Amino acid sequence: MGSRRSMQRTENGQIIDPIKEFEINGSMILAFYKGDRSKYDILLKYRQKYRNGEWSQPRTPRHIHWTVDILMKLEEDRDLTKEFLDFMLSEWENTSPLESDCQRQSIDLQEILDLTKAEIEKFQNLSQAGEYSIKFLILLAKLLMVQEKTNNREAYMFKKLLCSIRDDNELCSVISNATFGGRNY
Repeated sequence: MGSRRSMQRTENGQIIDPIKEFEINGSMILAFYKGDRSKYDILLKYRQKYRNGEWSQPRTPRHIHWTVDILMKLEEDRDLTKEFLDFMLSEWENTSPLESDCQRQSIDLQEILDLTKAEIEKFQNLSQAGEYSIKFLILLAKLLMVQEKTNNREAYMFKKLLCSIRDDNELCSVISNATFGGRNY
């Protein structure tokens, strides 16, 4: 049976403990590690509990994963999903890059959930469509925003993706934005 613990291995097989690990709804574990793209980069990983009770291998979330789930939610409830995307865009504007190791160490996933409690309740029905719960999407999106802005202060790709989905761009355009023009990050 798969362990619940998230882990990251180095190229030589050494196991690295996450900086933070957080269980969501008993079915997802989101963790982040020290990344290597910039001085204060974070590397995200998640594990998902399968229906048989076992846990998946640690996965690196990609923008395309988030996008496919949002597109499924759009099909279920277009208006509410667009409101959710507007909320995510406001979160983008209020997200700052990490500027110290202390800031990276002090990221508090429960605090993010506490600060977004009203939004979690407002958008909870969207959890019924797609694969991911609203709690998971909010935490994942917030960490992707922090990661992107930390690695490049002029970053805009996640914001561009949110706008592309919200503005009903053609599917090919949305997918291109989610995969950064074909590069799968």
